[in-house]
Amino acid sequence: MKCGIQLRCISNISLRYISFYSRLRKMKFVTLSQTKNLMPTVGLGTWQAPPEVIETVVYKALDLGYRHIDTAFNYNNEEAIGNAIKKWISDGKGTRQDLFITTKLPHVGNRASDVKKFLELQLRRLQLDYVDLYLIHVAFGFHCDPEKLTPLVKPNGEYELDMDTNHVETWRVMEQCKQEGRIRNLGLSNFNEDQISKIVKEATVKPQVLQVELHAYFQQMALRKFCDEHDIIVTAYAPLGSPGAKDHFVSKYNYSPDTFPDLLGLPEIKQIAEKHSKTPAQILLRFLVQQQIVVIPKSTSEHRLKENMGIYDFELLPAEVNVLKKLDKGEKGRIFNFLFWKGVEKHPEYPFKLSGLDATQT
Repeated sequence: MKCGIQLRCISNISLRYISFYSRLRKMKFVTLSQTKNLMPTVGLGTWQAPPEVIETVVYKALDLGYRHIDTAFNYNNEEAIGNAIKKWISDGKGTRQDLFITTKLPHVGNRASDVKKFLELQLRRLQLDYVDLYLIHVAFGFHCDPEKLTPLVKPNGEYELDMDTNHVETWRVMEQCKQEGRIRNLGLSNFNEDQISKIVKEATVKPQVLQVELHAYFQQMALRKFCDEHDIIVTAYAPLGSPGAKDHFVSKYNYSPDTFPDLLGLPEIKQIAEKHSKTPAQILLRFLVQQQIVVIPKSTSEHRLKENMGIYDFELLPAEVNVLKKLDKGEKGRIFNFLFWKGVEKHPEYPFKLSGLDATQT
């Protein structure tokens, strides 16, 4: 009789462990539609990270357990990231198959005729045969300086817009690249519902991921519902409110948003963080990941790299989630409207509605 009781106890404990690890695995990965590839829910964002810094940071992040790296042509650091990946693999730390690498088609290449040119250049810089996810970075297109591969700018400071941007034609070439094995999964970034719908209607490979600004002040509930209905995974950039972005806007574009959030300093966030013995950043990230949203916080600090990964050993209570949901400011919470690219709102595919006469307001 005792033996039977012991066996039942062991069986119950085993089931609890299996259930725990099953939940943990589900929390650490999302499954992409169509390919069923696993995408880690925490990745390393690399925007604003200069090449001389990011190479060391990426290597350290991989050592700490990161397997998802997010970059873009516009970040000007793909080469350094490629060096870090190559060294990490050659040092015997892991294999290419362990990693999930995302990059993006730039605004200056946002046309069908330029997709393969930019993708091939990006693969060379990353020293990879394929990327796990390739996104159209923005919905609008700029004319390109063929030598510098940067946007052309008019004497008045406005950007030379390519008014003929055609998402469906561009997408079809990306589908070809996927068939050729150079891309594993396809997605979009900074697109609105109407723009996504047009691609969904015409695509053979439906969009699998949408990367957009998303944080406690700007939760994009309608867009997330739309994505859920179309089996599109949402990736949140600026999940902490992008604390360093304002300085970047001012120094690079001489553009300063009127308001900038301090999510890490909010009393509601601090209170929940103290209750769980976690940091405000961990609460903000957990809030999104717990809703099956992928997050890509950027950091160059080893301490914060560890901190941003330390979100899987606790769970926010429903009441706490509700507190955080009430912080949503809707469109007023948007930081990134891309108006630092002077004149961009005149593009027919500019994705955001601007209220009032002042186009600098978010």
